[in-house]
Parts: sequence; structure tokens; C-alpha cells
Amino acid sequence: MRLTRPSTRPIGPLLTLACATLGLGASPAPAQENGTALPQSLAPLASAEAPSEPVETHPRPFGRHGELTEREMEMARTAWSYFVERYQPETGLVNAVGSYPSTTLWDTASYISGLVAAYELGIIDKRTFDTRATKLIRTLRNLDLFRGEAPNKVYNTQTGEKVNYANQPGEIGYSVLDMGRMLVWLRILKERYPYLANGVDNVPIRWNYCNIVNDDGRLFGSLVRGDGETRYVQEGRLGYEEYAAKGFALWGFDVTAALDPQPLNYTRIYDIDIPYDGRDPRVFHNQNYVLTESYLLDGLELGWDLPVSDPAGAGNASHGWRAEFAHRIFEVQKRRFEATGMITARSEHQVDGQPYFVYDSIFADGYAWNTLDPSDTYQPDRAAVAAKAAIGMWALWEDDYTDLLFETVADLSEAEGGFYEGLYENGNGFIPLQTANNNGIILAALLYKAQGPVLQFTNDNTSYWDTAWAGTDIRANKCLPETQVVELTCCACGDLPQPKPAVTAEEFLFCRPVNGPYGLGATDCGTTEQSFAKPEPRYVLPQACRVPWGQ
Repeated sequence: MRLTRPSTRPIGPLLTLACATLGLGASPAPAQENGTALPQSLAPLASAEAPSEPVETHPRPFGRHGELTEREMEMARTAWSYFVERYQPETGLVNAVGSYPSTTLWDTASYISGLVAAYELGIIDKRTFDTRATKLIRTLRNLDLFRGEAPNKVYNTQTGEKVNYANQPGEIGYSVLDMGRMLVWLRILKERYPYLANGVDNVPIRWNYCNIVNDDGRLFGSLVRGDGETRYVQEGRLGYEEYAAKGFALWGFDVTAALDPQPLNYTRIYDIDIPYDGRDPRVFHNQNYVLTESYLLDGLELGWDLPVSDPAGAGNASHGWRAEFAHRIFEVQKRRFEATGMITARSEHQVDGQPYFVYDSIFADGYAWNTLDPSDTYQPDRAAVAAKAAIGMWALWEDDYTDLLFETVADLSEAEGGFYEGLYENGNGFIPLQTANNNGIILAALLYKAQGPVLQFTNDNTSYWDTAWAGTDIRANKCLPETQVVELTCCACGDLPQPKPAVTAEEFLFCRPVNGPYGLGATDCGTTEQSFAKPEPRYVLPQACRVPWGQ
């Protein structure tokens, strides 16, 4: 990522002076970061004094980087073939699983992932890319929303209509995790291809966020009760919650609570403290699976950075604890192989026949290597080496084990149909299903090797998302972020004691913690535990006396 020049927009932000009326001095926070208004939870840190030591840069990015080999390019073409075979020309959507004409926002974001990678790797030309992208944007912009609020969880790919899980007309609620992933990829489209920005902005600007983003920054999805009433429920657990939150933060939403890893617990597996969500499933009725995918997506798409431009480069992760936890998730799977001989690349995935889908976890419901279906029934025979997890880890970690993972799944495909989901651990062969999510993530991993993290902050243009309905009640009625308003932090907060980070520098084992402009970052990550000199603490002013970004 590059350090971009300050934006020179014709419309200046309205500054809310928090302590001017009290006669207190305050240094104004920068209004924009790469042409996007900083979330209010970040603004105080941007105006704080620089750390006592500069942010250290590291020349080597995470994982593998360089031109793709011919074999890797053939893999990319094979993965793209899924999106050719399962494309619906009437809507521009792609089936989530094989020939079944249904999809979700999550799977559609994975299609965008594949589309971007196919274009950037030279598999398709610009005419094909533009035709597909504009048709998809038109469909997304005109989706019939769940009760006028946000996209329904499922849509028919042939008609674009709202459907239930049986692909019958109806509506069943919305998922903020799916929305968050879509927001990541809409922002990638907008940054990489500014000529698409107007269309892209018109997709999320139709949504109403009042029931989605809570006042404290938590994210809420919805479902339909048996009596037809809508119920709003907090959605997401450690791993996926923060990834989805970054999608919302990229569009200016204050998602402080969703980015905070607390409540946080650890379980010891192969001498590594593996983090898991501390909310008790018996109380909150939501399982706390530890899975690979969310950490892979964060690395491949965002470089384990906070959702702002990071001038330190691809070898530094500004969201330090995310990089640290990702390395633990990788290393524990490698150690399982070393201890048992079982090749391990765990992720949730589709399966042929009942139960159709499993959460192939590293830890869940009190047990390591616990494979559960959506009803929390143990399904050990459905454990698999997931192709997307294997290729994703190969891209992000360069060592002999990921070479083995690569060989395990590199040819698990059809030339005209894409990659299969994975290879069963118990020797029952490959999973004979091909999906948009699997093939989209594989393409993103190959693009990562060629170009680094997919999100690149390169678009400094004025954004319709920021200016639409400025000065009217419409933005407030839809609870859109006020990106043209910068609230200055009251300087009186500086006398308060500084909160302890949720993951302290002393807890970093596989990555070296560094003081970044927004909190603890990470660099020098490795696959063995290391001993680092801890950075000196730095003191900053939190917004409304609250530490931002959940650090």
C-alpha cells in the first residue's frame, strides 16, 4: 500500500469543536485519509503525537510474492472456469454451489474476488471484465431488500429475486457477516477501478443501517420469527466478526465494539495458545468456532491491516493482533501434521449429501479438531483438507509445509468447472462439489502472490458515498456515516489512565509488535515462537475517552 496525498475535495468537512466553547485548546484531527473521511473512532489517534520510536518497516512482505509460474496460471484459469460455467447472464450473478441457482452476498463477493483476479492476471480482457462488473453492479443496486433495509440472505441467481434456503420466493433476514465481506470487495472495486465508483457507491447507499450498526459499534443481523416478526441479533464471533467489521469501517462506520476481540479466551493445543471467542454458546446460542478462513481473507485482501491506508508497507500489519493470531492458526495446523502425519488445512466447507455443510474447526464447543454441522452434531468423517485453506496458507506462508499443502490440492479440479472443495482427511477421496467461495478465494490467493494484498488505496476522487444527500435528513434517516463531519477530541481526556490493549505486546509470540499510528502493529512474523524486545508504550487521546479500533 502507498501513502497517498491529502485529498483536495471541493466540499470541506464540517468541524464539530468539542471543547472550543470551554476555551480548551485542541489540535484538529485530519479530516481525510486517502480521500475517505476517517471513522470518528480513529480521528483522535491520527492527531496524537507520533510514537517515541518511528514505525519500523520490513522489506519482506508476508508469504510468497512474484510472477506466477505457468502451473499457477493454469490453476488460475481453472478456478476462473467455475465462474464461466456457473454464470447467469440475465442477472450477472453466479451460482454459489454448482448448478443450483442460488447465492448469498458472501458468495457474490467471492465472485467479485474471482473477477478481479481473472482480470488482473490477464485471464480475461477489460471488455469482459467491464461487461460482467457493470451487469453485476446493476443487479446488486436493484436487489429487492429485506423489508426495505438490507439485502436478503439468499437470492435466486436466474431471476435476482429474494428466496428462502429452499430457493423458493420469500425473505429470511440479512447477514452482517455477508454484508461486511461484500463491503470489502465493493471498496476494492472502487479503489482499483475508479470509473466504476459511481455504480459501486449506489449499491450500499440504498441500505438502511439503523438496525445494523449499534451505537457502540456492534453489528446486528436479522431473522424472521415463526410469527413473521423481525428479530435483530448480534452476529459474528472472534475471527469473522472483525473481518466483517473492517468491511463496514472501510465505508466510514464506527464499529469499535465489533473490532474489539474481547471477551477473549485461549485453549492450549500443541503448546500454542489458540484464541477463541469468550461468549458462552450455552448463553448466547451462537457457536464460537475457530476456523482458518476469516484470518486468510484478512491477510490476502487487507494484509492484516486496519481499514485505512498503511504507509509502512506489506511487511507490516497495522492490525497487529490479527497477524499474530493468524500465525497461531497456521502454526497449530502445521504442528498437528508434524505430530500425527495428518495433513491439515481446516475451514468450513460444503459436503456431498447430508449434512451438506460443516464447520471444520481447529477448536469448537470445548474440543480441538471438532467438525460440526450447523446443528452442532459431530461429523468427524467430514473433516477435510480444504482447497481454499491450503492455497490461502500457501500464499501467506512460504515454507515446506505449505508446499505440501499446495501439492495436496493443486490438481484437485476439472479444467472446465473449477476446483473441488477439498480432500477428506479419512481417505474417502475428494469432495465432488465446486463452489464460488472456494474458487474465488483460490484466485485471490494467486493474485496475492502476484501483487500482494488485494485492497490498494489508489482512488483519491470525490466520492458520491460521502456527498449524497449532504445537509439533509436522509443520511440521518438511513444512519449513513457523516463522513463530512469530523468531531475533534476534547483535550481533557488526556489526563485519564490509558486502557490496556486487549492483546498486549507481551502476548505476541510469532510476530514482533511495533508501535503504529493506530496502536500495536506486527512485523517479522514467523512460524516458530520468537523472543522480541517489547516496544515502549505510547500515549494517545481516545475518542470520547474510549480507545479506538478495539485495541
